[in-house]
Amino acid sequence: MKRILVLALTLVMGILAMLPLGAKAEDGYIKYAEFNVTYKALCDALEADIESYGSDAHISWIDLLSFLGARYGGDFSKYRTAHLREYEKRLSEGEAAEEIGKELKYYDYYKQVYTAVLGGFLSEYTVQEKDAEGNIKESVQYGLAVYSPIAAGFAYSHYDDFGADRSYGYKRQHLGHDMMASVGTPVVAIEDGTVEAMGWNEYGGWRVGIRSHDKLRYYYYAHLRQNRPYHADLQEGAEVKAGQVIGYVGRTGYSKEENVNGIETNHLHLGLELIFDESQKESSNEIWVDLYAITKLLDSHKSKVTRVARTKEFYGENQIAPEE
Repeated sequence: MKRILVLALTLVMGILAMLPLGAKAEDGYIKYAEFNVTYKALCDALEADIESYGSDAHISWIDLLSFLGARYGGDFSKYRTAHLREYEKRLSEGEAAEEIGKELKYYDYYKQVYTAVLGGFLSEYTVQEKDAEGNIKESVQYGLAVYSPIAAGFAYSHYDDFGADRSYGYKRQHLGHDMMASVGTPVVAIEDGTVEAMGWNEYGGWRVGIRSHDKLRYYYYAHLRQNRPYHADLQEGAEVKAGQVIGYVGRTGYSKEENVNGIETNHLHLGLELIFDESQKESSNEIWVDLYAITKLLDSHKSKVTRVARTKEFYGENQIAPEE
């Protein structure tokens, strides 16, 4: 009898584990989330949003992805462009997102999660261009307002390594995304935010933690360069702009001793933690998401950088480089 009860309890727990935990959190915030949206789905949804901007029926890419997330139970291996077009058509014809969402169990959950991941990515931004007479003219555009973490003009390679095994210190999963690049490659702030952490960490080496202004996203840039890991202007508590150079690729870490190259391969470890409640930060209940599809998307928007020969420092978009 006891064995039957244990088996029944195990079955119930297994079924519950398949449900989005945020949909049943009693204390009001999400405790578990995954981001499995494919690159193709991101591109299709982004295109629909940008093309409809300024029209009477602007379509939010987050709404589209949330419909699909609820439809697939978060499993985007089921993604079909036709499914997205179906929701796009309904929205373009004036149907409210909330009404469509009522048809989909856990839509509200996926809307919260995908807003947390992508909420700061699309917006209006000002572009400055010189005309034929050399006068600077400003225009307002709409699109990706965030940048690739690797500056324009610098090569990198990557693959989906989220969840891979790591053994230094203790056996664990890799909860970030590695981007292999040459030492000294400028690392760029993905979006505007506040520097919440800087300094040495045994696992991450020289690292930077930047919190988005809406407090939902915490970006973690690790294994920065030995000796000169950070941009000279960076400091804890500082405000940074998207496109700004914050540091340089290296291979520091995996050492209790500070400033050691304990890693064999030069790379940037990029992490994104979702924070729905402050108790989740630096806890056993941290939520890190797979960034492979997102970094592929951001590859289309890179920050152009300028090197100051005197200091050998790089300056990116939204930074003012000093005179030589």
